[in-house]
Amino acid sequence: MKTRSPALLCEYTTFRLGGPCPCLIECAHPDELIRTVQRLKKDNAPFVLIGGGSNLVVSDLGIDATVIRYFSRTPLIERKGYEVDVAAGTILDDLAVFCVDEGLEGLNYTTGIPGSVGGAVLGNAGAWGKQVGDVLVRAQILDQEGRLKTVDVDHFGFSYRHSRLKETHEIIVSVTFMLAPGDPIVLARERAEILKKRAEKHPDLDHEPCAGSFFRNIEPTSKAERRQAAGSFLEDAGAKNMKVGGAYVFPKHANIIVKGQGASAQDVHDLHLKMMEAVRQKFGLQLVREVRFAGKFKTTLPSNPEGFW
Repeated sequence: MKTRSPALLCEYTTFRLGGPCPCLIECAHPDELIRTVQRLKKDNAPFVLIGGGSNLVVSDLGIDATVIRYFSRTPLIERKGYEVDVAAGTILDDLAVFCVDEGLEGLNYTTGIPGSVGGAVLGNAGAWGKQVGDVLVRAQILDQEGRLKTVDVDHFGFSYRHSRLKETHEIIVSVTFMLAPGDPIVLARERAEILKKRAEKHPDLDHEPCAGSFFRNIEPTSKAERRQAAGSFLEDAGAKNMKVGGAYVFPKHANIIVKGQGASAQDVHDLHLKMMEAVRQKFGLQLVREVRFAGKFKTTLPSNPEGFW
């Protein structure tokens, strides 16, 4: 466990944006997270929890609270038959690699998705019609009082790119997935193909910082039985030509905002509003964000001035 006082949050998000916080506590192991959360709860000290920072835009002003970063470069994974126990701070793609090596089917579609397992569960991450909530069976969480509890999948109330923990603010400590037998060779081939497809459509985070897809896809309607890609509506609304300050829309994918030279978090915020308005005017659709904001922006919700919104 490491503590930094103060810390620059731009160093802990894939967007590489965000101002300072007075204290950042890095927890790599579940026990470290539990002790830290329970101590802060006991002291009535406000805090914000982040993981890999891959689905997050932090204000240029930073966050005026302690930030806990639950994230581990070392995979903490254990196989028990076809069940896999994994610490929520584990990198999601490390879990995907583990499953390929072990010949376990059910999470290969998470290949290449950045961030932590906990973040993926919180947002019910997925691709190609599959999502992590489909194979989750139980989890250990810390409730609002800091008490450790074991809950089953129903506790999460999963829906498309959402879990009820976004509202309850309970903290995911570890997760158990139930997977199926698979052929490691076939899974490795699938993984290579997924990585190839992602490289064709998504920015290289080392050179084009971003948070991946910014908006959820459009839910099915009476006119369409299938969920429709938000990027298609954004492209037709002219989003690929949009830019605010140093933030711009990725030329290969209209649903991705990239941090360009001199970009601020406020630029990203303002650009996403511009994209939403273009789709609303052209199609009468209200886009819903996948990416979360944290801290104060010009349109911060008064009820939640520092936390996620």
